[in-house]
Amino acid sequence: MSLAADLHTIDLVDLLEWVARRSKTGTLHLRRRATHKRLFLYEGALHSAWSNDPREALGQFLIRDRLISEEVLFKTLLRQETDKRLLGAMLVRDGVLSSPQLKRALRENAQESVYDLFLWPDGRIDLQDGERPKEVVIDLGLALADVVREGTRRREEWLRIRRRLPSVEITFKVLANPEALEDPGERRVFDLAAAGKTLAEIALETRRSDFDTAACLHGLCAKGLLDVDQVSDEAATVDPVAAIQELLKVAAQRLAQRRYDAAFETYENVLVLDGLNQDAKKGLVAVSDGRQRDRLARRVPLDKVPAVVMGSMLLTQQRFDAHEGFVLSRINGEWDVRSILKLCPMPEEDALQIFLHLVDRKVIELR
Repeated sequence: MSLAADLHTIDLVDLLEWVARRSKTGTLHLRRRATHKRLFLYEGALHSAWSNDPREALGQFLIRDRLISEEVLFKTLLRQETDKRLLGAMLVRDGVLSSPQLKRALRENAQESVYDLFLWPDGRIDLQDGERPKEVVIDLGLALADVVREGTRRREEWLRIRRRLPSVEITFKVLANPEALEDPGERRVFDLAAAGKTLAEIALETRRSDFDTAACLHGLCAKGLLDVDQVSDEAATVDPVAAIQELLKVAAQRLAQRRYDAAFETYENVLVLDGLNQDAKKGLVAVSDGRQRDRLARRVPLDKVPAVVMGSMLLTQQRFDAHEGFVLSRINGEWDVRSILKLCPMPEEDALQIFLHLVDRKVIELR
């Protein structure tokens, strides 16, 4: 059985209460603009959750709560490209996080993602009965009655906040000096508001939900530090999640076409919208690596045949590391660079660097 509906015609509270009464197992898909969330339900309880909202990625949650640094996250994500392990498992293995810290972060991050759904003014719901996730990082085991209770409380609080802050596309003016602000999170939000960022932009940059960001800004207004400046229509604004996804897609295409300048510019445009976007940062690294590979390929053509030109007497006086020695041992005056690369137990770029180094040292030449 499946159920598809619009949030204008069915209330999320009613749907979750029905799921709980029927002890349903399945996946609830919720979509609004480019944002897609999945709630995995097991026998009427919330089992786990997933979201494509960049603010709700585990790594960004860990940065936001100062459990890891942005540098640690970025380096771990780069290693993840080859390790193919879950981010949380890698951080625990590296000793950056403890297992209890990871479990708590996963739980709190998933809960925030779910509670945000109660504030959606519109969207689509699709309940797939019996559908189960392929992989579950943590079993939340949350009673839907508790989820509904907290979600309803936030919805009521949201309505109160919206009376003062009627749109997420709202800017602020500074009324007083923020010296009294001791909380670093509040000060960060204040500084972004003072810089002319909208509520939506502040939420994206600080990796907090619209609810948390609006509550903080509402409090700063109540303290007399900020006031509403300009309000724009939410419906007329660009969906940042959609814009980021489209830019990343275009950047990846340009990178694949070796249009490095265009790819670099597009990844930079992603970072204008989302300064912490790790996919864009990895893309910039990929652009740099691609340029390096192309430079190497021009200096070390794959169809050239390397030959040792240094005399045997001088050769015995040279110091070669294990990798250089391996490459040299495969040079027989007949195999081209491409053939030798297939035999090398190292990344192609590293092997090409060795060829280039040997050429520069006049140990070999390419014919």
